[in-house]
Amino acid sequence: MTTSSAAISAYWDAAAPDFDDEPDHGLRAVETRAAWAGLLTAWLPSGPADVLDVGCGTGSLSELVAAAGHRVTGVDLAPRMVERARAKLAGAGLPGRFLVGDAAQPPTGEERFDVLLSRHLVWTLPDPRAALNEWVSRIRPGGLLVLIEGRWREAGQSGVPYVAGAETLPWHGGIAADDLAAAVRPLVSDLRVEPLSGDATLWGGPVTDERYALIARI
Repeated sequence: MTTSSAAISAYWDAAAPDFDDEPDHGLRAVETRAAWAGLLTAWLPSGPADVLDVGCGTGSLSELVAAAGHRVTGVDLAPRMVERARAKLAGAGLPGRFLVGDAAQPPTGEERFDVLLSRHLVWTLPDPRAALNEWVSRIRPGGLLVLIEGRWREAGQSGVPYVAGAETLPWHGGIAADDLAAAVRPLVSDLRVEPLSGDATLWGGPVTDERYALIARI
């Protein structure tokens, strides 16, 4: 059995109302929000940049990107996630464009971006290697690919099993940093990996699984 786009969209639509209750999703705690804002400031260019946030969810990272003065476009397959992202930035008085669509093939036409940002997404993709190729093609020369990923103990939201057929996904349960770096390295000019598991502030508490950021230049 394989997963379908409709099933995946329905799963994340159902997760949308409670999604921000997770400390690292909603970023409601001041210290957690500040920790993620600090990372994004360190990773992203200093001047205003065009940032594509794929699998944007409820827009928490998009909000931080926009608050830093960048121009953000978010893409998510789940309409209810996109609704919340739009409302979140509008409520903060920040500009942002949000589109419903497949994060693996963002519906942004021929546009190119200075940064493509993705957090905790690749494990959900039917063909993550094809998505990586597509993402790199959407980034301007000299731009950045920023992947915040990990190898999870459990895939799903709040213990709810993921969609039927999820066990067939190539990176179900996440992917280790060394393996993701090996997949990305042929597509980019250089990359580095920053471990994130040790900073409990980012996650609202200690974590025991592998979490990291891969930052690559195109």
